[in-house]
Amino acid sequence: MPCLEQDQAEKGAAYVVQSRAYLGHMDRGHEGILTMRSSITLLFVPGDRPERYAKAATSGADAIIIDLEDAVAPANKVQARTALCHVVALPADMDIFVRVNAVNTPWHEEDLAAIASLPLSGLMLAKTESAHDVEQASEVVAGQPVIALLETALGLSRAREISASACVRRLAFGSIDYCADIGAAHRREPLLAARSEIVLASRLSSLLSPIDGVCTSLGEEALLEDHARYALDLGFGGKLCIHPSQIAPVRNGFAPTREELAWAQRILATGEDGATSVDGTMVDAPVRVRARQILRRANRAGTAIQEEAS
Repeated sequence: MPCLEQDQAEKGAAYVVQSRAYLGHMDRGHEGILTMRSSITLLFVPGDRPERYAKAATSGADAIIIDLEDAVAPANKVQARTALCHVVALPADMDIFVRVNAVNTPWHEEDLAAIASLPLSGLMLAKTESAHDVEQASEVVAGQPVIALLETALGLSRAREISASACVRRLAFGSIDYCADIGAAHRREPLLAARSEIVLASRLSSLLSPIDGVCTSLGEEALLEDHARYALDLGFGGKLCIHPSQIAPVRNGFAPTREELAWAQRILATGEDGATSVDGTMVDAPVRVRARQILRRANRAGTAIQEEAS
């Protein structure tokens, strides 16, 4: 059901986030177009647990995703939408998304109606399978940008079509659902082709680097960091998280190592033109591009960049 001001007044809601704060969730790209931040850690929070919204927002995640889909049982869908409509104000200094149920579910249209007037950074569309899906959803919510979550064989087969939609700002991989759809094990080897296609589709459409799927392991920091590092190596720019304890190891996995930072600084110290050698290897324009990418990644991940000792 839509969020009506009358309902809010009756229930004494304190939803005070203003449109200015909404714009603060995003950066302006070329020609004034609103673009999402390139968040590294995106934390899911169940939509029917409003008491967790603020905790999620202060967890250290770059963004939170209020989930109306898998985290909410069918019997609680209405409760989740109502809670979202009457939430106390959330911070304006981070991206806030809502994951809505897939197009072919009985909850999709009501999800969109519920968030249409909310000051969000965008929506995440579960089980996206066509550009039409995202364009129709974005139109209902006044043109909010979309994170297209690819979770099925059909969706992945149309990754380039979906990424080319003007409504889409970022792709995300729903790896667990994808494995269930194709009958594959949730391991690296069976998912390599899918991950590579998502990275390629994102680059071809000049989107932000895509978001890798969740890791179900909790309390295994080394494993989480390794998963994040693997995603980074393939070209992903962030990872979905299901618990606050995952945020730090995921961020560490996306951060450059000390060795990478030192290498990037040595490379860029050679200047901007021509070919030379550093540490016995050739350095030219593409190598310098890689070095600059490492330093930008360090800034995004909050890694301190210190001058290498002479």
